[in-house]
Amino acid sequence: MTLNIGVIVHGPGIIDSGCALKIIDMLSAMGNVSCRLGGTMGRTAVIDASLEDVIDISRKLLPSQSIRLMAEDNDILFLLNYGKSQVTGHTFGYKVYTNSQCNAKLIQVERPAEEDGVIISWSDEIDEDFLQEISHRLQLPVISSDEAKGIACDESSINDDNSIIRRKVAGVAPGENIMLNGVIIGRVTDDDLIVIAKDNRIIGMEGGVIKEHGLEKLGEVDLKKAIIKTGLLRKSDNVKPRIIKNTVNRQTAVYLDHAAEDIYKYRDNAVIVSVGDDTTLLSSDILYRFEVPVIGITDGDLDKVVEKAFRMDDSLIIQLESGWDDIVGKRIFNEIFDQKQIIDIDSIDSLKDEIINLINRMDIDYHIVDNQLAKKF
Repeated sequence: MTLNIGVIVHGPGIIDSGCALKIIDMLSAMGNVSCRLGGTMGRTAVIDASLEDVIDISRKLLPSQSIRLMAEDNDILFLLNYGKSQVTGHTFGYKVYTNSQCNAKLIQVERPAEEDGVIISWSDEIDEDFLQEISHRLQLPVISSDEAKGIACDESSINDDNSIIRRKVAGVAPGENIMLNGVIIGRVTDDDLIVIAKDNRIIGMEGGVIKEHGLEKLGEVDLKKAIIKTGLLRKSDNVKPRIIKNTVNRQTAVYLDHAAEDIYKYRDNAVIVSVGDDTTLLSSDILYRFEVPVIGITDGDLDKVVEKAFRMDDSLIIQLESGWDDIVGKRIFNEIFDQKQIIDIDSIDSLKDEIINLINRMDIDYHIVDNQLAKKF
């Protein structure tokens, strides 16, 4: 009987390192393998590595959702991850397996190219001989779910007294961004971080400073189930973007306002107008692969969510005085986009001229930014 193996690939690190493809190839010699991305941050890495035909990126699913989905048709599942540390990797796996709320036979391969790389058996029903075979092939030790859970719970915990929720975040370092469900809500200031919520609203932090504008974008959230990440979304400084020729002739512009949206769905438009520093950085980096330029409305409040960013040469990044990006963005949305997210345009240059003319009429100081990752003026 042929073994059906489901593989959930999480994050760009496991792909950029080359480990994902090696493990998938190894597993393919042991059974029928199907793979999908769990989470969204690895999608660009999949595209850069030309792995779309190997790893399914067609659906935007959480890792726990991918586990539930793949458990239906597979005998055993593998979760491939490359956390920034042992603690963050074990904590991620524990929370994902818990949130999946199913009894899937799940094996996590964590940080496989590092000295502390391990294989975690999250189910007691997995055959021991099979685990040892995987261990031999990957040259990694196997640890139990209890051992991994112990490492995770020592460094991360949730205290709930029914009114105040305090969630400790594992593996943080001062200076890192704090992202909750994809929205940057603050910055780490200490070696320990606790995020505090009341009535589904973030009300404070210990070991971090809040970014109020981020909380406005975030709105209500279940802190106990929320996905919290710190640091960069993609850390590799050796990223080689893969350019996919844009053959679409649609003369359309998209308005994107401080959104943690699926930017990939706008790849078939002529240009994106993005409001906000991080939205502009991410959208220009992602859409560079599809030859889509960005007109960015920023104010220099950049959290640097990636180590190195790319953008089309005909992009235009306009940096305003602090706090003016939202105001100008609303004027552009109302007066140029007529409160529509997508509009027809005569040309990219004509849209640029319209936006510059609008800003000039508002009599606001601005300048054109050549490098968005450079220090604020």
